[in-house]
Amino acid sequence: MLVAPKTDSIILSDQEVRKLAYLARLDLTQQELDEVRPQLGQILEFIKTLSELNTEGIEPMTTALDVDNRWRQDCCDSSLSCDEALSNAPSADDECFLVPAVLGPAAAKQS
Repeated sequence: MLVAPKTDSIILSDQEVRKLAYLARLDLTQQELDEVRPQLGQILEFIKTLSELNTEGIEPMTTALDVDNRWRQDCCDSSLSCDEALSNAPSADDECFLVPAVLGPAAAKQS
């Protein structure tokens, strides 16, 4: 495990931590805010340390493992008929799955 060297810690304000919490859709109490602030500072310090590494000549990579993608051929194949696809649906009409509304006026009436 990489550990960032101890330097002057990055200190975040209440406003900055609350903004991050808002973006993450978290509702933090003041106590939770006080607990998470130093943790976020440590994460930012570690990222700062990583950004100082010399990566010149290092090839970009998408995974740490040396593997090839194993994609199947993209070809047409048989599929389920409409009746077969709908046969196990809890609710369907002649051609579609029926699901409860989650957006719009119908969903608002259900809540």
